Amino acid sequence: MSVLVTGGAGYIGSHTAIDLINAGEEVVVIDNLSTGFEWAVQVSEDSLYIGDIADDALVSRIIDERKVDAVVHFAGSIVVPESVENPLKYYLNNTARTRSLIESCVKGEVKNFIFSSTAAVYGMVETMPVTEDAPLNPISPYGRSKLMTEWMLRDVSEAHDLNFAALRYFNVAGSDPKGRTGQSTANATHLIKVACQTALGQRDHIDVFGTDYDTPDGTCIRDYIHVSDLASAHTAALAYLRKTGSSIIANAGYGHGFSVREVLAAVERVAGHGFDIREAPRRAGDPAAIVSDPSRIKANFGWTPAYDDLDVIVAHAMAWEQKLATRNRL
Repeated sequence: MSVLVTGGAGYIGSHTAIDLINAGEEVVVIDNLSTGFEWAVQVSEDSLYIGDIADDALVSRIIDERKVDAVVHFAGSIVVPESVENPLKYYLNNTARTRSLIESCVKGEVKNFIFSSTAAVYGMVETMPVTEDAPLNPISPYGRSKLMTEWMLRDVSEAHDLNFAALRYFNVAGSDPKGRTGQSTANATHLIKVACQTALGQRDHIDVFGTDYDTPDGTCIRDYIHVSDLASAHTAALAYLRKTGSSIIANAGYGHGFSVREVLAAVERVAGHGFDIREAPRRAGDPAAIVSDPSRIKANFGWTPAYDDLDVIVAHAMAWEQKLATRNRL
């Protein structure tokens, strides 16, 4: 039996493939390489399929030939502002194509499906920490496209023999501690990545979007999770599904947050110097703070983070940016 990782050439997918392999799983990857990188894939050449998850014939062949019993689904689009500008792209990539993938799984009698959801399904939260029972009110097409997939999985799991785990990510950061993969997307908007690039002189400055929020230092607070811890959560989710045969939705975060200014201070500590930080107006739709309640994932999966330290997250992210800069020059 094998595990099919969709989007396994991307940021979180490539880390999760590594974690699954380390856990002894046979891993197969499908990726159209629109945003991922073939060099980031840690499986053998014959286990990487370059193609689209909406290609029913290809996906069905992979499921049949590789005896796939679980799918870990990352393939999709993830930039919130872009989703506002081009919502149809997100409803195609994140909703319509995922529907095709789910149908292929049902036809192929795949038993377990792990979905990369997002804290964006909560929208502008009013109470913290955020539990999985909080109201769902996404404010962007990105968040709505992810919530639609959660609904599809819930309905399909009730009609067919398919169990699912939907992990609602908070802010993912860092990179593989061994330097095998990391956040490599050009022009990515992740705060820690952008701050590390600025500290390394790859950008001339970084903007802080809003300094008048109702938080201790006036900047937004977010729950940052190391990508390798998030990867291990997917491996734990697979074990849970196989053991219990029950579906679950769970937050994936640490349960505490850092402000933008605190993150920038951490980057300065790791870099050993300051850099140009500029204040800018608020961005529309940014909540003042959002922090997870990770009680469910810890209680049900037995999941314990290994890298819950902001400076460690930043150090790993910084090391990857240095390595990536070298790779891009070759």
